[in-house]
Amino acid sequence: MWQWQTESGLPYLSCDLLADWQHGFFTRQFSPREPQELTPSLDATASTHRLKQIHGKVVLTPTEITNAAEIEVETGYALGDGLLTEAAAQAVWVASADCNPILIANRQTGNVAAVHAGWRGTSLGVVKVAVTRLLAQGGNLNDIIVAIGPAIDGKVYQVTKQVGLEVCASICQGQGFANAPKPLSGDLDADLTSLLGISNSPLLSDEQAGRVRLDVRRVNQLQLEGLGIDPGQISIAPHCTFQEPEYFFSYRREKLKKIQWSGIVSK
Repeated sequence: MWQWQTESGLPYLSCDLLADWQHGFFTRQFSPREPQELTPSLDATASTHRLKQIHGKVVLTPTEITNAAEIEVETGYALGDGLLTEAAAQAVWVASADCNPILIANRQTGNVAAVHAGWRGTSLGVVKVAVTRLLAQGGNLNDIIVAIGPAIDGKVYQVTKQVGLEVCASICQGQGFANAPKPLSGDLDADLTSLLGISNSPLLSDEQAGRVRLDVRRVNQLQLEGLGIDPGQISIAPHCTFQEPEYFFSYRREKLKKIQWSGIVSK
């Protein structure tokens, strides 16, 4: 499903599910190039669109960016964590280190979305917001395909129990996921035991008191399946930003604010 590509001798990843769209999950080798410099690697005719990411669930179109009420003064970028195209030849980009870069395409309309989903954005359901907005432009759930790019693997992502439960609450019953675990009861340890016991759980136990391991990619996958998207329409990159320093920046590993970019062009 995932292939290494090169641009000027530098490596980036593509996903076979998105073969009909120009796209790429770019590696640290492209740093410090920004989206305006990277877009021509995908499509020299495309316009470039990005945001100031805020770990929320705001998803904007290029038109909405132009008219956005909330703008970061220093950069002039609108605030949000997802971009949704509304015309052909629009390139949308998100930055990530350990968070999930998610690229989504609508086979019916040709429009696409790029989503930044850290644990906070995932707990708020940012990927579901993006899919809902894509479907409002046309098509149905069978037309949606999703590639979840390189991010920190759940086996090495240690978080507090409270964070783990907050994120996993988004896949409990009442959130649209048919086979979800029961709603959280408010008893921390009981809820944790329930979530750890589900099949292919996004939570793993940790030897340190008060901690668990959290697979944010898996939570996003379950949220998408909860909307009714078939698992075959979703692909998760087999790469961990924390464990592959030769290709990816990782804040958890390096404690430095360095990022890689992921982008896709509408058609």
